[in-house]
Amino acid sequence: MPRPAGRSTLALPRASRLAALAVALGCATAAAAEPPRRVVSLNLCTDQLAMMLAAPGQLISVTHLAADPMISVMADQASALALNHARAEEIHALNPDLVLAVSWTPRHTVSMLRRLDLDVVEMPLAMRLEEIPANIAQIGHWLGREAQADALIADFHAGLAAIAPPVGDRPRAVLHNANNYTSGSNTMAGQILALAGLANIAEEAGISGGGSLPMEQIVMLAPDLVIQAQRYPGASRAEGVMDHPAMAALRNRGGGTLADAEWVCGTPHVLRAVARLTALRHPSTGSE
Repeated sequence: MPRPAGRSTLALPRASRLAALAVALGCATAAAAEPPRRVVSLNLCTDQLAMMLAAPGQLISVTHLAADPMISVMADQASALALNHARAEEIHALNPDLVLAVSWTPRHTVSMLRRLDLDVVEMPLAMRLEEIPANIAQIGHWLGREAQADALIADFHAGLAAIAPPVGDRPRAVLHNANNYTSGSNTMAGQILALAGLANIAEEAGISGGGSLPMEQIVMLAPDLVIQAQRYPGASRAEGVMDHPAMAALRNRGGGTLADAEWVCGTPHVLRAVARLTALRHPSTGSE
């Protein structure tokens, strides 16, 4: 049966319009799913996770803290990138399409960047070991690097599983910082101490989080090991307690200094801190 005259001339333009619309929608979806090309990080912890996961050239700037070997295990990698001081005006000048911040990033900086129409995402800081994989996955999702994040998470879980359970007595240890600051068992530092097979005397003093443990109480508790925080350049009266003869006498019994870089942020590098503390527990294996 022959077609009615004019039917094809009406249907063809409609089909063309629908096809064009489908193509346009497909392009828009692809563009929305496209990973960011210019990423800037505003925090040491997002700096390090982004450096571990970003594609070559994707991460264009990290904070100046990331280039400080005292607090960053990735200082060499950071030195190859533009460094920022997390100021809104310098971030805007970098023309990023994604800005990585944390929940503690100053609110005025985040709000100003958003008023400038920049896409700012905020990662919660990991306070415990079990929170590290979620942050890796979140950064991987934001960067469009999910497969790389999955691999890093698998490596982290494998590293945790490979830590041998401590055998024998658990030496009693104290984490000692400026102003007699210490960390209890309900902190990432406390978890790292436990993984290394050490008992935390902060628990005996009733400290589960972070807090001050008076030097007199530390002396009376007589820990087997004093894990002292690293010293920073310059002078600080807060660090005076670390030089006290009583603390020096306790350190002579056992212990050492542990750099902040490996455990200041919740990254897979915390496993290095576990290894170093384990070495302090077994001095015959050597320590750094």
